[in-house]
Amino acid sequence: MFETFLKPETYIALATLTGLEIVLGIDNIIFISILASKLPPPESDRARQVGLVLALFIRLALLFSISWLASLSKPLLQLLPLQVSLSGRDLVLLFGGLFLLWKSSMEIYEKVEHVDGPEKQEKGKVHSFQSIILQIILIDAVFSLDSIITAVGMVNDLPVMTLAIIISVLFMLFASAAVSSFIEKHPSIKILALSFLTMIGTMLVAEAFHYEIPRGYIYFAFLYSLAVEMFNIRRNKKQEMG
Repeated sequence: MFETFLKPETYIALATLTGLEIVLGIDNIIFISILASKLPPPESDRARQVGLVLALFIRLALLFSISWLASLSKPLLQLLPLQVSLSGRDLVLLFGGLFLLWKSSMEIYEKVEHVDGPEKQEKGKVHSFQSIILQIILIDAVFSLDSIITAVGMVNDLPVMTLAIIISVLFMLFASAAVSSFIEKHPSIKILALSFLTMIGTMLVAEAFHYEIPRGYIYFAFLYSLAVEMFNIRRNKKQEMG
């Protein structure tokens, strides 16, 4: 195992895979941050940290169950009208994508309709620490499955994949507080982040039915929209100061 880390190409593969895992983890950070923000400040920080630690354990568990992971590609259901066969992985992506679409749409509705007062307080009672963690575990499983399959397709070395996953999750753990704080400070960024999650949910559903949507398009659209919104935020600040 140690001989692997004496080869220069190992570190190239490690850097590439770590970078990819961080990029794939952006949607996970955003989703966890938005869910955790429903709790009071002390609990929201703890929920965010617990969620990312759980993401690490789920990813490592899937990584060390590669043989079981391979079995998920076997067809389980045949949809004759669509002439599509769904495997275990497809079903996970389908239900995960639908959950992400539903949750993101509900969050956008609450923000756009400005649900406040007694109605919001009633809604707030529903969000316990346990319910938020359960939702985080559900979406962690979906994102982790996608992440591990990508890692296995890129690198065929278990120690390298393990180290890349640990580094990427540690990075997300340290970055999550800043991401969460930034999203909470700017409502327009929160709407943009939720819209991005609806796109990710749509992509997961499409992948479940074997329609491949290049991730680059989605990430580029998000980054472009984010850049435009950052210009708007800066312009508004200058107008307030001037």
